[in-house]
Amino acid sequence: MKLVSFLRNSKPTWGVAVEGGVVDCGAKLGKKYPDLKAVIANRGLADAKKYAASKKKPDVPAAKVKYLPPIGNPDKIICIGLNYKSHVAETGRSDAQYPTIFTRFANTQVGHGQPMIRPKNSEKYDYEGEVAVVIGRKGRHIAKADALKFIAGYSCYNDGSIRDWQRHTTQFTPGKNFVGTGGFGPWIVTADEIKDPSKMTLITRLNGQELQRATTDLLIFDIPTLISYCSEWTELVPGDVIVTGTPGGVGFVRNPPIFMKPGDTCEVEVDRIGTLVNPIAAEK
Repeated sequence: MKLVSFLRNSKPTWGVAVEGGVVDCGAKLGKKYPDLKAVIANRGLADAKKYAASKKKPDVPAAKVKYLPPIGNPDKIICIGLNYKSHVAETGRSDAQYPTIFTRFANTQVGHGQPMIRPKNSEKYDYEGEVAVVIGRKGRHIAKADALKFIAGYSCYNDGSIRDWQRHTTQFTPGKNFVGTGGFGPWIVTADEIKDPSKMTLITRLNGQELQRATTDLLIFDIPTLISYCSEWTELVPGDVIVTGTPGGVGFVRNPPIFMKPGDTCEVEVDRIGTLVNPIAAEK
């Protein structure tokens, strides 16, 4: 099942992507589940699936869906840096014993089809295609062997990075938190459709040119390890997002460097999930 957050009549709602478009589940179930975070937290996936199956056609045609970030109000967005050997190597760093962690804020996210914003005060706006994991159950001190049970689903993520601001200090936070710089979507594919998240292929394209390609079995710290590790220092709750890291091929290490600029289009494709597409626009 593909869970979608979107705008309908200028109001946020949520639904299920079906052939030809999206069923607006929020129109029927919104009082009980006002958004996808509530659906996940209150075990509403069966209700959503049942309602979507009862509809003979989508409420909104695919071409007219105005996507929002699937989880617009996460309690936490936990991002993992330097999690593919190819990316570690191209940055000149050495392998780490523990995952590199930084966080994003909710207002940095935009949905599929929405512009990712290059800020006024930098031209070093880099792409980072990644797989995002959405947490489905509250958990603390989660064993690695049990970690997949805590996943609601998976999505595509573009961890757009303002490289000069990222490197003002050893802390990544400023360069990862400019408003509207991270793409998230187009939907969440529920975990029952992806039994083994170590067997996905991730591709990033800028203006149609493939710049990143990797398979998730190449993650240094795999998804169960990340969930277990993060649950040791924070309580994971439904709707939390873990962004699992980008492979080699980022723009700032290329010769000459490649940065996203207004008028560009960036795509992050993950097989079994879909393709996140975002135009790049200048901050107004």
